[in-house]
Amino acid sequence: MTDEQGTSGAVLVVGGGISGLTAALETAEVGNDVFLVEKGPSFGGRVAQLNQYFPKLCPPSCGLEINFRRLKDNRKIRTYTMTTVKAVKGGPGNYEVTLVTEPRYVNSNCTACGDCTAVCPDETANEFNFGMNNSKAIYLPHEMAFPRRYVLKKSALSAAGADAIKAACKYDAIDLDMQPETLTIKVASIIWATGWVPYEPTKMENLKFGQSKSIVTNMMIERMAAPNGPTGGKIVRPGDNKAIESIAFVQCAGSRDENHLEYCSHICCMATFKQMSYVREQYPNAKIYVFYIDLRTPGKYEKFREIRMADANASFIKGKVADIILEADGGVTVVAENALTAEKISQKVDMAVLATGMQPSLGLQGAPAELNLDASGFIISDFDKAMISAGCAKKAADVVTCTQSSTAAALKAIQVSRR
Repeated sequence: MTDEQGTSGAVLVVGGGISGLTAALETAEVGNDVFLVEKGPSFGGRVAQLNQYFPKLCPPSCGLEINFRRLKDNRKIRTYTMTTVKAVKGGPGNYEVTLVTEPRYVNSNCTACGDCTAVCPDETANEFNFGMNNSKAIYLPHEMAFPRRYVLKKSALSAAGADAIKAACKYDAIDLDMQPETLTIKVASIIWATGWVPYEPTKMENLKFGQSKSIVTNMMIERMAAPNGPTGGKIVRPGDNKAIESIAFVQCAGSRDENHLEYCSHICCMATFKQMSYVREQYPNAKIYVFYIDLRTPGKYEKFREIRMADANASFIKGKVADIILEADGGVTVVAENALTAEKISQKVDMAVLATGMQPSLGLQGAPAELNLDASGFIISDFDKAMISAGCAKKAADVVTCTQSSTAAALKAIQVSRR
């Protein structure tokens, strides 16, 4: 175990997505030392997995690239990937935090040349693409990965694979003997920007996720539409790569449901309208069906909604989907009751997209400290304890709201650190 201590008033930011990056940068740029930790192998979080984010429909590079540059240039920020918080002791102004960094099996000699991947015979499911394709056992997390260093999934590596990648690496960057490392830091306050995970779609048995490749989630279609995704940006039916002639979007898949997530996940309606745009760009004549409870696009997003709802080949059915029936030709039939007409709807489509809700990460995996969580698992800030939540750790929110909330969290952390 090693100890590392910033100057008086240092701040720990837990989570390296857009919220954590914003909070860390805003805090450091006024002079505070910052420790930024991320459990994954690179920074960027969910935004890195998007094709575009609204309202401007920017690609992830639009927001992340400049933040990565600011992060690289700021000597006040110490970054740790593959790192989690194990324990928190002390109190505001004097927290002692134990961090654990899991082995990457690739050291800092790595130049991301790709020679190891080229010779590696072993593959593993590509988690970044939600398992829709495979990657090599040693891989770059994604093309915008920061830090730009490969990571090895040792459990997927064969003895022959180990020999091959070690022989191919001219920089001696492969270290199969790496062990977990423990670090203790001292900070004045902690910003929790631990983000969200897509709600597990298999929990909604009536929606049949996992029983047909024609049923995907909203994050899966986001990856399909991305140029660096599993299909190179082409939206096709998984399994047979069929071009889309019809598609259904199933709203509130898990959200606003007392058996799953009781709250509205806030971004799902806008995500569907955005993904309708993806479909329409590639398939001008495809039929689009949206099954919804309510369409929530408040304020500045109303015009965005109006444009998509004016699509002559799009139908909007107010009704919660009761069942999805698998068809022999690979398509599916979506069954719902139209709440406006009381008519039972059975609509056959090539593919169905489940708008799964946003579940706070700590609500799912548990908190490593005494945090105040609400009934849904979102973190309620405790300013007296200098425990501050930001982004989707605080509430389900879009990217703009997350960055605003993270700036506010940074300001509060700075205030606490300078008492």
